[in-house]
Amino acid sequence: MKRRFSTLLLVCLGISTMSAGAPPEKARALFAGGCFWSEESAFEGVPGVLSVTSGYTGGQVKNPTYELVETGSTGHAESVEVVYDPAKTTYEKLLYVYWRNVDPFQPNAQFCDHGSQYRSVIFYQGDEQRKAAEESKAKLEERPGFKGKIVTQIVPASAFYAAEEYHQGFTKKNPYQYQRYRVGCGRDRRLKEIWGDEAGGGHK
Repeated sequence: MKRRFSTLLLVCLGISTMSAGAPPEKARALFAGGCFWSEESAFEGVPGVLSVTSGYTGGQVKNPTYELVETGSTGHAESVEVVYDPAKTTYEKLLYVYWRNVDPFQPNAQFCDHGSQYRSVIFYQGDEQRKAAEESKAKLEERPGFKGKIVTQIVPASAFYAAEEYHQGFTKKNPYQYQRYRVGCGRDRRLKEIWGDEAGGGHK
């Protein structure tokens, strides 16, 4: 009774009884767009994004390893899991960033990386994400100056497996090695050709 009275008193005084460290609401998005190092880099720093994890999804093999996925035999695509706060950003904004960091016209490849494990895919979770993804794709297909057919897949999400620890945060752990790869792969050059000033998503 004494504890209940104390709680009621705090409420009346306008003092929250919730823990100060209570986590915010979280939502999840899954994207594949070639090398997961680059996809991770694309979403890190986006306002409202809480974490980005590199991994594998879309395949049939449980608990795949990098070496196995790279053979192209597992059906998985290199992907990222984006955890975000819906009060600070939206799935639609994440889609905007996603599109402007991929070549949507390149089937089973992204830039210099070739194979189904590098295909571009939006893995939706529920009807809201599916509709948002399909609408964003439809708008891009009407975009003046776009040449070619958008081949990026929009499919239901399946199990996501986090990649090995040495892949996580790779661009921060190995900035020089990553930049050599990114330049050599022609990623930024091609993104500029497709998206112009919008290349990269415009969040940095």
